[in-house]
Amino acid sequence: QVQLVESGGGLVQAGGSLRLSCAASGRTSSRLNMGWFRQAPGKEREFVAAINWIGGSTYYSDSVKGRFTISRDNAKNTVYLQMNSLKPEDTAVYYCAADSRNNGQAMAGGTRPTYWGQGTQVTVSS
Repeated sequence: QVQLVESGGGLVQAGGSLRLSCAASGRTSSRLNMGWFRQAPGKEREFVAAINWIGGSTYYSDSVKGRFTISRDNAKNTVYLQMNSLKPEDTAVYYCAADSRNNGQAMAGGTRPTYWGQGTQVTVSS
């Protein structure tokens, strides 16, 4: 089993920045493709960004491309989401996700990862 624990959410004004972190633990935590998803009230959960274990390729949704950056520290089994130029429409619960077989491209294409964190709230005020 894999456990994912997110941190770093909070309240920020439009135009501001936040950095989310997700620490993975468990038997395969060091060889996971990692991603971030979000769910706003009344909306479906949507893909935000992902990064592959092999090669470190990154993938982004069109709505965050150029503003958000996903990165990982394999030594710490941690993935980060740097969010800049935040907008009110970025308000959502952000979930860290991981999968040992499906890579970032698959996540971006709609494949749901196997493992999920509990979520962290991000609120952007106008």
